[in-house]
Amino acid sequence: MKKSGASDGDPAAAELKEELRKAVEAIVDGDGGDLEQIDRAQQMLCALKELKVQRFDKGRWSGGAAAGEVPEEFKCPLSKELMRDPVIVATGQTYDRPFIQKWLKAGNRTCPETQQVLSHTSLTPNHLIREMIPKWCKNNGIKFPDSIRYTDADGLTKSERSRFLDLLGRMSAVLSEQREAAKELRLLTKRLPSFRSLFGESPDAVPRLLSPLSQTKFQNELHPNLQEDLITTLLNISIHDSNKKLVAETPMVIPILMNALTSGTIETRSNAAATLFTLSALDSNKVLIGKSGAIKPLIDLLDEGHPLVMKDVASAIFNLCIIHDNKVIAVRDGAVEAILKKIISRTHVDELLSILAVLSTNQTAIDEMGRLDAVPILFCIIRETSCPRNKENCIAILHTICFSDRSKWKEMRDEESTHRVISHLAQNGTSRAKRKANGILERLNRTINLTHTA
Repeated sequence: MKKSGASDGDPAAAELKEELRKAVEAIVDGDGGDLEQIDRAQQMLCALKELKVQRFDKGRWSGGAAAGEVPEEFKCPLSKELMRDPVIVATGQTYDRPFIQKWLKAGNRTCPETQQVLSHTSLTPNHLIREMIPKWCKNNGIKFPDSIRYTDADGLTKSERSRFLDLLGRMSAVLSEQREAAKELRLLTKRLPSFRSLFGESPDAVPRLLSPLSQTKFQNELHPNLQEDLITTLLNISIHDSNKKLVAETPMVIPILMNALTSGTIETRSNAAATLFTLSALDSNKVLIGKSGAIKPLIDLLDEGHPLVMKDVASAIFNLCIIHDNKVIAVRDGAVEAILKKIISRTHVDELLSILAVLSTNQTAIDEMGRLDAVPILFCIIRETSCPRNKENCIAILHTICFSDRSKWKEMRDEESTHRVISHLAQNGTSRAKRKANGILERLNRTINLTHTA
């Protein structure tokens, strides 16, 4: 879109552009090393900018090229209409808030005009343009929409935005006000996606929300209801895709979640695990969470075994262990033993077998399974369960053990001889289970043949 300013019809601008073009060509052809040409190019750019500012100052109050015509600087590049709530994105371009929000919420992470990747999705009010537009409207007899009634693409009015800021401000007030504000924010972020998105628009919104937790030195000083409401609000915020990176990279967040895994109400602990699961949807967050030390308290909570937290904890551990480095950390922190104990007690077998299957690509995990007699446990699950996925995960783990630990071959041959479990899966399992079962049978038969030949 062509902007008003130093146009091609302006002789001075045309001359400056030609000089700039020559300077840039000289820089490029000279491999960028001619400092004189670089200085010259900078001078040309400054001169062009000055021309643009002079033309804008001259024309903005007279209505530009024609009286009443909206200056391009006042139009949103997306809506092509007069901006009501101009905001600046990370690349420096200005857009009307509801339209750039709609663009970002559609999953776009680039500036619509420049196509540059946005380093963050925070939106900063453009106060200069915001002040100039109503003045221009007044000088040109154009009615500017009532800002109080103006609603953005999410259905939020400015008064509701003010309410949001007021609630955040009360996080630094006395305990009674903190509790009241935290409860309201929990409800609003649960009910309204628009309130979740507000946290992504201001870099300090999450720190302000969590300030009561970050300022408390001792766990017994935390009010359990306040902690629960704030952690649950954090979970609600994290559900919003464009918030995941911002939330995880806010320095206080992961330490606060780690504390919440070990303290507070059971709902607080469960929601802290659920937040880590939600944040770990991004690979970069998986790495960050793994390095922070959060896997150990998740495993401890899994080992503790409270039924209300098991699903969230198992989901978080599974997601985190998709990447190699976190598998190493989880195995080191006792994940294999904790998981096998729960499987033996038939607790959340589906989820825990999935984690064990992911961990089985780690040799130390296989060694741990051998030490903890995992083979008979896995065969027992195959015989008992009617779930094809559980059978598949069990035989996949057994396949890895078979090819990594020859001391388990006799145990597997005895199981096959007694119950024909492996043969049954080789014939009736899922396609993956069939492959793994046949692989085990071939390996076991080969060892028998080799023994006979010897």
